[in-house]
Amino acid sequence: MRPDVAPFHDSATGTWSYVVSDPATRAAAILDPVLDFDPKSARTSHASADALLEHVRAQGLKVEWLLETHAHADHLSGAQWLRERLPGATVAMGNGIRQTQRSFAPVFGFGDDVPTDGSQFDHLFDADDRFRLGDIDVQVIAAPGHTADCVAYLIGDALFCGDTLFMPDAGTARTDFPNADAAMLWRTIQRFYALPDSTRVFVCHDYGPNGRAVACETTIGEEKRDNIHLRDATPEDEYVAMRKARDATLPMPALILQSLQVNLRAGALPPPSEDGTRYLRIPLDRI
Repeated sequence: MRPDVAPFHDSATGTWSYVVSDPATRAAAILDPVLDFDPKSARTSHASADALLEHVRAQGLKVEWLLETHAHADHLSGAQWLRERLPGATVAMGNGIRQTQRSFAPVFGFGDDVPTDGSQFDHLFDADDRFRLGDIDVQVIAAPGHTADCVAYLIGDALFCGDTLFMPDAGTARTDFPNADAAMLWRTIQRFYALPDSTRVFVCHDYGPNGRAVACETTIGEEKRDNIHLRDATPEDEYVAMRKARDATLPMPALILQSLQVNLRAGALPPPSEDGTRYLRIPLDRI
């Protein structure tokens, strides 16, 4: 079946969020929502999440799921802010989040107040789990390579691939984070490429390379034919060599230290200190 897909672009981080719905039942999911964050002032705001909420209400949708494709390193998640305003919505992601939490807990000095069992999320998916969005079948596809916790959601004929694939002229995800692996990413993308060529693909980020307008939708057939990093016939060893060489030139994401502290908590901000202020930690000389 073909779900309705409404994309929302956050220009500050290049992130695409989506409202996906079943046109028959009005059941909906929100994928990868953004909490606005100004790194200069360390102030949060909600314009991006408000736009999602306004769309849901205007269309009369019932949001059942707030789905994360992975613990993002480039933006703070708006999942908890939306959950407070969407009664009954379940915040969910893949169970690989436990491994990512364990990897980063020492970096941020997390103690017992930040469990590494994924319990901050309402639901953790296993690989190949299935559920229904109204009358539409949804398959959870484990997508490791970029991170250990990456998953993709195949909702009807639409694949929401997170950071694994970008638009064809932008290539594929980096693989230099903890628990990342270029060969594993190659295998993940081979699984995507086994889907029908007509499968719609919705990416999580686009930065408009070479001055083109930002875009969010392509197809499996277009990716197999035109992806600048990994076409249908690209061998694993060639891809791994390219990916490692390219990753060695990339700077760290600008918001990695701020975003992970929130996203590992399922989008919840740290609890207030005694003075009522919430604080993020900046580990010096650790990364």
